[in-house]
Amino acid sequence: MQHEPERGPGPRQPFSQRFKALFARDLIGSAPARVPQPGRSNCVSVASYNIHKCVGSDGVFDPQRVAQVLIELDADVIALQEADMRFGSRRGVLDLDLLHKTSGYLAVPSIGSRAASHGWHGNVILYREGKVGTVSRLNLPGLEPRGAVVVDLALAKGSLRVIAAHLGLLRRSRTKQVSMILEAAQPSDGHPVIVLGDMNEWRIGNRSALKMLSPHFGPLDRQVASFPASFPLWPLDRILVSSNVTVHDLEAHVTPLAQLASDHLPVKAVLELKSQAARVAADEMVLTA
Repeated sequence: MQHEPERGPGPRQPFSQRFKALFARDLIGSAPARVPQPGRSNCVSVASYNIHKCVGSDGVFDPQRVAQVLIELDADVIALQEADMRFGSRRGVLDLDLLHKTSGYLAVPSIGSRAASHGWHGNVILYREGKVGTVSRLNLPGLEPRGAVVVDLALAKGSLRVIAAHLGLLRRSRTKQVSMILEAAQPSDGHPVIVLGDMNEWRIGNRSALKMLSPHFGPLDRQVASFPASFPLWPLDRILVSSNVTVHDLEAHVTPLAQLASDHLPVKAVLELKSQAARVAADEMVLTA
């Protein structure tokens, strides 16, 4: 019997090729058709998702699973946390070009911490069918390196300011970070504002580091358990809005894939943006009160 000579492992594919192949697995052609919500022409769907560097609750690195969850969410705006590796080049963990081709999501540009990064301290804002205006990056105070991204978006259903953040583990740091975010959350044009992300805060009332957001942002008392993904107990991920926005359908996105793809579940909501006339009337009421 003729034996073939043993073959060595051969040249290893560059990481970028292996990464793209892993990300693309079963992803192409999987985006569902978007179904508009009847009677909600001024509503925007948003979500916040800590993707844990694409390491799932099973300890496996699989960016394709995260991409599939993003497709499941089918939102107008999504804030991602931990979208970059923590050390070294801090490269991004998603294939954003392929994600755009398969789902229509675009990442807000020019916010990367480094050349290979997707986001600012891991924060990324994805959007669909809109235009990006002013973009700002905040270095949040505290012992850990944390940041937030402030973006003005003009969407088909209205203009709004989006602040995506990942707050620190220490309550003392979170209090300082919320104070800085509040300063950035006052657009001169009066447009609606959304603050969303992994707040690392489960407390409510006076013990919460988020309390200083009241009365400007809410709902602070409506919490959705999102961590850990496999058995959610703690409401760490939040979607908070200014007074000219009404929150509908606030909930965690619980699917078998979402419970596996990361250690957090996504949190999602439908936001009703008040008309310009309603905002002016509300402002007048505040001034005359």
